[in-house]
Amino acid sequence: MSFTLYLILKMWTMEAQSKKAVILIVDDTADNLLLLSDILKPDYSVKVANSGIKALEYLRTKTKPDLILLDILMPELSGYEVIEQIKKDSSLRDIPVIFLTAKESMKDEQKGFTLGAADYITKPVSVPILHARIKTQLENKKAADFLKDQNHYLEAEVLKRTHDLLAIENVAILAMASLAETRDSETGLHIRRTQNYVKILAKKLQDHPKFSDFLTPENITILYKSAPLHDIGKVGIPDAILLKPAKLTSQEFEIMKTHTTLGKEAIEHAEQQLGYEIDFLKIAKEIVHSHQEKYDGSGYPLGLKGEEIPIAARLMAIADVYDALISERVYKKAYSHKEAVEIMREGRGSHFDPDVLDAFLEIEEEFYAIAKRFSN
Repeated sequence: MSFTLYLILKMWTMEAQSKKAVILIVDDTADNLLLLSDILKPDYSVKVANSGIKALEYLRTKTKPDLILLDILMPELSGYEVIEQIKKDSSLRDIPVIFLTAKESMKDEQKGFTLGAADYITKPVSVPILHARIKTQLENKKAADFLKDQNHYLEAEVLKRTHDLLAIENVAILAMASLAETRDSETGLHIRRTQNYVKILAKKLQDHPKFSDFLTPENITILYKSAPLHDIGKVGIPDAILLKPAKLTSQEFEIMKTHTTLGKEAIEHAEQQLGYEIDFLKIAKEIVHSHQEKYDGSGYPLGLKGEEIPIAARLMAIADVYDALISERVYKKAYSHKEAVEIMREGRGSHFDPDVLDAFLEIEEEFYAIAKRFSN
């Protein structure tokens, strides 16, 4: 147990011990209310209600009691009907109820327990038995409250740890993406744009029967997080090639193409150090390694074709190519959005998955809005 939890529980216990437990007595007979009050007042804080209706009004408007002594035979609302209402209310159902009644049959007792009573005491009341039964139920409730508070604390700790882990995950992704950005100044806003392109494209396709199993809300979040890593392998490309202010030669381009494999191997190395595979890195590897594959099999590094190409990579291909087309490079001018869309359209079924390309064409204006939002 952590020291913080110990202090919380110690303070909770001291506070609980300093207060008298509150007992609500519900009985339609004034003499019974008076007798029970006199018996219990030395040890407990006693509240009374002379009908089931008044008992429910008290329970819903006043501070909740620690225990309820409930008569069964009452006009308007019987004790059975009262406990049914108590157990339906999430704010009341954990209060222990002891039936206190002249009904002695086993059938009546069984009904009481079935409705959720914690105990069943028949009249005339034995004072020692009454005290013993009340003490037992209050101790049970105290133990249950203790466990509930501890569970709430542990749940809060789990949420905090989960939040911390997600923050670490996000920082790690951004750190790796920023590393690639430092090698190539053109990648900064490209990373932000492609990340958002992939997200809206995935949302557009999430109800498509071909993609729905993969494009769950969880995987869309992972795609959004992983997309910035698609060019992480460029950190391994020599500056003379990566930063060359002209079009690459065929030999230089062959070296440039290795960035997909370099990126995948870097992530695999990280996984080996970690000791196990995690979902967001699995999808990141698919994006990094396969986003340059083409639907007709003419891409690289493996020449994958059609649905051999991971879905994540097929989405990334749309985002990456569109952004490359609308961006100015030292070896080419920037195409307009309209020109880029037409070039993309020509790649349907050859460069791009036809279904993914069709989804892009339906939301191409949203791509354009993202491009303008994250422009230089």
